Amino acid sequence: VIEQRRNSMYVDRIMSRDVLQVTEEARVTQLAALMRDRHIRHLPVVRDGRLVGLVTSHDLERVVPSPVTTLSVGEANYLLGKLTAAKLMRAQVITCTPDTLVEEAARLLRQEKISCLPVVDRNDHLMGMLTHEDLLDFFLDITGCLMADTTRIAVHLPDTMGQLGRLLAAINEAGGYIATVVSPLHPDQNGLRIAVIRYRAPHPHAMNQQLRDLGYDLLTETFPD
Repeated sequence: VIEQRRNSMYVDRIMSRDVLQVTEEARVTQLAALMRDRHIRHLPVVRDGRLVGLVTSHDLERVVPSPVTTLSVGEANYLLGKLTAAKLMRAQVITCTPDTLVEEAARLLRQEKISCLPVVDRNDHLMGMLTHEDLLDFFLDITGCLMADTTRIAVHLPDTMGQLGRLLAAINEAGGYIATVVSPLHPDQNGLRIAVIRYRAPHPHAMNQQLRDLGYDLLTETFPD
């Protein structure tokens, strides 16, 4: 179990830790100013460090007076000034813990159609926040998209056991260093899987030709800048 914990990717590795928090007494005008000035869309509401609710930019939009309201600007601002986070927040918040697997957190966001997951410990103390942006950064990292010194190839492979391993071994034996590997689970319309590999090698053009000589079908290739 300890070895699995070390080798797995958990939410605490990618969540945002410096999370702006508000109390239940915070006024709506304060919440709006914080979101505008800090360029954020979610504000966790805490009481003694424990999460009790969440206010989102959509919640604020719901209470902003309509352009056709009969209220004057002064009346609208007066009413908004009296509205607090406690009255506006969502008290039933979907959360996760720091040891939630990243893919499980992504499944929750997708399934529940929400844009963030407050991260809490077993006592509901707020530890961090996981957003779509955090997951996008994680995706860019594991796919190696930001690695300018690698060659990217997409290869057609038969959907049978050992095919991916043989391809990776061929790259290693030719002197390449595997940086990242991504392979969608489901085969394409031809019944073949696609493996997207980024590797480092001193002569990537020659490396790709070696792979073709071995019979591999390279669908695309992108070389270092």
